[in-house]
Amino acid sequence: MRVLFDQGTPVPLRNYLGEHKVATAAEMGWSRLSNGQLLDAAEKEFDLLITTDQALRTQQNLSGRKLAVLILPFASWPRLKPNAEKIVSRVAALRAGEYAELHF
Repeated sequence: MRVLFDQGTPVPLRNYLGEHKVATAAEMGWSRLSNGQLLDAAEKEFDLLITTDQALRTQQNLSGRKLAVLILPFASWPRLKPNAEKIVSRVAALRAGEYAELHF
């Protein structure tokens, strides 16, 4: 699966997603894109967007998208790390166009 990390997604999470191709918005040169522009660009090259933007669902129309979206509850890596395996499991279960929020 091709995975894109949004700005707030902690990069160390990449180490737990070894079977997936992971890139960050910054690496793609997409740091300045608005959420709508980011979703459009990501959908062309990625299968999944992982973000910490809790408002994404209410700010963007996600229906009809083939890009899956996973919302993490916070951006703090020390707080996410103990839940890394839960994140990996959820990533593996996501299907095209699916939206999911994780809560720990």
